[in-house]
Amino acid sequence: MSLIKAENLSVGYDGMAVGENINFSVNAGDYLCIVGENGSGKSTLMKTLLGLQKPISGCIVIGEGLKQTDIGYLPQQTVVQKDFPASVYEIVMSGCQSRTGLRPFYNKEERALAIENMERMGITELKDRCYRELSGGQQQRVLLARALCATKRILLLDEPVSGLDPKVTAEMYDLIKTLNDEGITIIMISHDIAAAMKYASHILHIGDYYFYGTIGDYMSSKAGRFFSVKNKGEFK
Repeated sequence: MSLIKAENLSVGYDGMAVGENINFSVNAGDYLCIVGENGSGKSTLMKTLLGLQKPISGCIVIGEGLKQTDIGYLPQQTVVQKDFPASVYEIVMSGCQSRTGLRPFYNKEERALAIENMERMGITELKDRCYRELSGGQQQRVLLARALCATKRILLLDEPVSGLDPKVTAEMYDLIKTLNDEGITIIMISHDIAAAMKYASHILHIGDYYFYGTIGDYMSSKAGRFFSVKNKGEFK
């Protein structure tokens, strides 16, 4: 059974759909990239998958014992969030909140998990630094470490390389692919079709064009051919 399956899903706000008749499934170990034009409903779809808002119609089926609290999430950052006055360690630790239940403190295992994920993201030396003093790439590594504290199964990433320079972007893509190779299922919103076709196992294209399937099938589809040629692999 799939980890997540969308069946005839329509998503939007206040009863107005921005994405309709969406069908796809995500199995353990998949790397799904969600692409599409601006305003096509990509971020709205991700919020619906996270249970932050209800579908307008259709349904999302969660399988294999997956719970909402098992999903790690890296959202797009606002200006206020980028200026958050907390230490790297405090932010990474906050990813363990879903594990604490009614406990008002973190236990030894949760603290060890935070340290492990900081090491995993190569940010151990930043442990005591203030988050808002970090570069954009460093901040994204901190948020990835935080998301990994919430789950060992699946990560949802909303344009994780937005605003990063090309070198840091490439490093971030490689880091996400490494996590996928280690067994973590990835669902990522991206405006970069070229990168999606390089790293992902499946594509979900929503908007004026609709497609769901493997990279090979996407490259030969109408949507894949049109956008790869028109935008040279990137949505504008």
